[in-house]
Amino acid sequence: MASLPLLETALSTAWQSEALCRTSDAAIFFPPTHFEPKAKREAREAEAKAICAACSVREECLEWALDAEEPFGVWGGHSELDRKQVLAGRLKAC
Repeated sequence: MASLPLLETALSTAWQSEALCRTSDAAIFFPPTHFEPKAKREAREAEAKAICAACSVREECLEWALDAEEPFGVWGGHSELDRKQVLAGRLKAC
């Protein structure tokens, strides 16, 4: 089981040491390098989102992913598509 590494970036990452995903298999949070059937993707994302739901730094994680425009994985309980929808909603609100 590979845990998630701490990221190095100009954005604040102090929240990472408290993230529940640090003790989980990273494969749950990111798509495989090969084709993933829709049902398997949905199950993997649901498992990741369940971990995120119990995480004390979920909001910080999501904001980091939105600010960094992270294109892959589940961050703060949101998949790639979820984050695109959040960003689109923010643009509409402006």
